[in-house]
Amino acid sequence: MGHDSLLTTTVRRMQDSDRKPTASAWLLKGILPINRAAALRDALAGVSLASMDIPQVLGYARIAGMPPVAGLYTAFLPLVAFALFGASRHLVVAADSATATIFASRLSSMAAPGSAEYIALAGMVALQTAALLLLARLFKLGFLADFLSRTVLVGFLAGVGVQVSIAMLGDLSGIAMPGSASHSVAQLEYLVRHALQFHAPTLGVALLVIVAILVCKRVAPRVPMPLIAVIGSIVASKAFDFAAHGIAVLGPVAGGLPALRFPVVSWQQCVDLVPVAASCFVMIIAQSAAAARVFAQQYREEVDTNSDILGLSAANAAAALTGTFVVNGSPTQTAMAERAGTRSQLGQLFFAAVVAVVLLFLSDYLRYLPHCVLAAIVFTIAIGLVNLQSLNDIRAESPGEFLLALVTAASVVLVGVEHGILLAVALSLLRHVRHSYHPHTMVLTPAAPDARWQFLPTKPGAMTAPHLIVYRFGADLFYANDHFFAAEVTKLVDTASDGLRHFIVDAGAITDLDYSAARTIGELVETLRDRGVVVSFGRVNRFLRGDMDRHGLTQVLGEANVFATLHEALAYAGVNPVTHEPNTL
Repeated sequence: MGHDSLLTTTVRRMQDSDRKPTASAWLLKGILPINRAAALRDALAGVSLASMDIPQVLGYARIAGMPPVAGLYTAFLPLVAFALFGASRHLVVAADSATATIFASRLSSMAAPGSAEYIALAGMVALQTAALLLLARLFKLGFLADFLSRTVLVGFLAGVGVQVSIAMLGDLSGIAMPGSASHSVAQLEYLVRHALQFHAPTLGVALLVIVAILVCKRVAPRVPMPLIAVIGSIVASKAFDFAAHGIAVLGPVAGGLPALRFPVVSWQQCVDLVPVAASCFVMIIAQSAAAARVFAQQYREEVDTNSDILGLSAANAAAALTGTFVVNGSPTQTAMAERAGTRSQLGQLFFAAVVAVVLLFLSDYLRYLPHCVLAAIVFTIAIGLVNLQSLNDIRAESPGEFLLALVTAASVVLVGVEHGILLAVALSLLRHVRHSYHPHTMVLTPAAPDARWQFLPTKPGAMTAPHLIVYRFGADLFYANDHFFAAEVTKLVDTASDGLRHFIVDAGAITDLDYSAARTIGELVETLRDRGVVVSFGRVNRFLRGDMDRHGLTQVLGEANVFATLHEALAYAGVNPVTHEPNTL
């Protein structure tokens, strides 16, 4: 590019930056730019995705306790809304097992699943979730996704997988679950007690579908076996009258496009649903952000979490107004879309177009679909949520994190999804706080007599030199860890050999100091001074120095005992930093 061309391009960019944002700056981010070849590719991929995903959204409606047509509704206007307002080119936003399980576990105690009241409650949860997501976008809270660790998310999804699998056993075996069996343990107990009442034809059809899907997933993953199972079972059900043989079928399914209506619930019900919406909000933020990041990194694309949150808010508002339930950015469906070949939200728009065709012309055939076939599809989805490879990797690399994943999974199964997601967030935060509360600490120690020094884990009696201890604290100092700092420093001084005169704190990892920690350290400094030990701080950065000055700790230590480098602190303590300090310092 010549000089004139480069100058022209630069001027145009400056002019563009001065213009007011146009609609295209915040609309269709997940589609533009696109060319004719890419559009054709995404169109074909969207149709292929629909063939694989339509049976899944029908299954998710079953998990949610909603009419089957509600599953199709989630893949229509909500999907279009995200394509318009979201930024991710890959994320598929529709029904999802995790969020469906979250609200179904609470709503089933408030109204009969599938009833008009239940549908209204589900719509209100979607509307409240949309409002929370909009607030998150306005306040740019996309960073909240970072507070749910991948470890705990793996455990949470595994728990959801186990819970959903157990919930499907009734339909798989032809046993109607009583309303009192609302938790996984109660459902499993009920099935064991009524094992002799399993309906053989229902169980046979279900097992055939499960085996076919699992085998096909391994040997021919691109074949839409769930769709083949749905079409084949509908044909067989109509031809052989499954209902007359005791195999439960869906029955009449409402057709046509969804009508726009506002979900009407009482004020008290609205208040009762807020915790449910909050749980869905947390799950949507965490799961959608994780899925969007994975595929954006794979294709080296930028991630705009806040724009995706706006798209998710619009999608849930569309769900609320079209008589369906909460939608989410699904990792499994996004992976399916990627395998189908979609590279932009245009593919998802064609998916929505196929769903519209089904709603307008093919819904009558769904009446023959057996419940056990849908349950079998959901069961295969659920067991896929238990990522054994990830769990095994976590166990091998970090047993502590593996235990957190198991605790989260167990809580979901034993106490429910709503409490499980809250526990997942709490465990993620607690793990982070624990690292700060009890950080790694080290003492600069000779590796061998007359050898260079190196930092080794802190242990009683460790010393840098006969008169010196250099101690490194691996986190910011705040109210929760200041007593740990003081106790460990005191123990090092107590166990040091006679003649200790200098104690240097290597503050290279400390960037923040709060009021409580400053007071605790100030008292410690004065106590050690009375014992003849001078405390100094080395490698003090400007952020820490500002806190030390503001809280008066610099005055307690003395200006002469606060150093910008560790070399200066060692020289002050009478040590030659050139001949005794390792190169890494």
